[in-house]
Amino acid sequence: MIVGFDYGSSNCAVGTMVEGQNVRMLELEAGRHYLPSTLYAQHNSLVVDFVANQLANTPHAEHYRHSRAGLLNGISAIRRDLDLTSNETGLQIGSAAIEEYIDFPEEGYFVKSPKSFFGAIGLKPQQIAFFEDIASAMIIQIKQRAERQLGQNITHTVIGRPVNFQAIGGEQSNQQAIDILTCAAKRAGFKEVEFLFEPLAAGIDYESRLTQDQKVLVVDIGGGTSDCSFVQMGPNYRARSNREQDFLSHTGKRLGGNDLDIAMAYHNFMPLCGLGSTLKSGLPMPNQLYWQACKINDLHLQTEFYGQSNRRELQAMQRDVNEPDKLARLLKIQQNKLGHQVVRQGELCKIALSSDDEYLAQLSFVESGLTTMITQAQLQDAVSDSLKQICSLAQDAISSAQTQPDVIYLTGGSAQSPLLKAALQQSLGNIPMLNGDNFGSVTAGLTKWASKIFS
Repeated sequence: MIVGFDYGSSNCAVGTMVEGQNVRMLELEAGRHYLPSTLYAQHNSLVVDFVANQLANTPHAEHYRHSRAGLLNGISAIRRDLDLTSNETGLQIGSAAIEEYIDFPEEGYFVKSPKSFFGAIGLKPQQIAFFEDIASAMIIQIKQRAERQLGQNITHTVIGRPVNFQAIGGEQSNQQAIDILTCAAKRAGFKEVEFLFEPLAAGIDYESRLTQDQKVLVVDIGGGTSDCSFVQMGPNYRARSNREQDFLSHTGKRLGGNDLDIAMAYHNFMPLCGLGSTLKSGLPMPNQLYWQACKINDLHLQTEFYGQSNRRELQAMQRDVNEPDKLARLLKIQQNKLGHQVVRQGELCKIALSSDDEYLAQLSFVESGLTTMITQAQLQDAVSDSLKQICSLAQDAISSAQTQPDVIYLTGGSAQSPLLKAALQQSLGNIPMLNGDNFGSVTAGLTKWASKIFS
């Protein structure tokens, strides 16, 4: 069985071809085709335990248990401490993971958008191994859910990938991320795995509806990355199984919807926690503390923020600030690992302000009754730098292609933003813009490409 697999920064989705021409999106959660890219484990070693159990009686089993022996030796004691029965994994993905994290933020291990970390430079071998385990745990469960629906084994897949997984690191970072995903997919039981740029996948879905040839600039604003692909499309191109000569240019960087959410949280919520205030000495509060709290897609900053030494520093700093009540809120976020919930409120603001003039953000999980009103103007100020960078990516793609596009095809979770469309229009001129399925275009294109190359 052949599928397209969008292992996205925000959501995961799987598609299969029906009757040779229509894409069927498979249900990955109750009533939903899109599963949030999140994982929660009551203890991080339970991720390793889950993968080891899933790999039992496979060619991967012996090597995996040997390589993870140190962690697996302590699993029995961890399971006893957590009162887990033999049937309980202590592991959740998708919406269930988010619910567990909200209920028990300080007790377990929670990761959102793990793909955002796979290309990070400077990862130690044990960190790469753990990201392989996280990806394996998620892909194994998603594949199993898809197979239950289809009633047969899935063996071949095309997985979407950004043009660049990281802003720095280049091809070395990209290869590291591809290796992690390939390892996870093979562990999950895929016999054949190929990768396709996500904006190209979205473009392939758009192309299937074209009646005449066009030069298309695909702008894909995902959760973790923004990618642009300039592609020649249409009836005279879509039958080709090798499209390399049709792709005129690609640009991309690690900047996506998550970064807009982070910017919203930093600029609009962190002043409630002391950002912009002063120490009694008159010096300003260090901005780095607040970036650490919000940068949920930066492994190193999150490790620093939630470390014991940072907690002690914040506690000591309370004596030296002019507004200790505000710093107490930041300390609450640090002690209870609430950064993801803070950024989630930034995301809700972004979504609401796409259509509404203002939004009342609810921060009672930080302090009882704490709210703040956010306006469209504040949204624009918070994300303006990110929008400029996205426009630069589009300009670079057009410059590299050395021709003008006939149309700009927008896809991805943040592509519906009126601010993004206005910024692109101001930057690129009055080129016609079309919105695709903001969440399904990539999956549909991956599925069509998988059917083409594997059938």
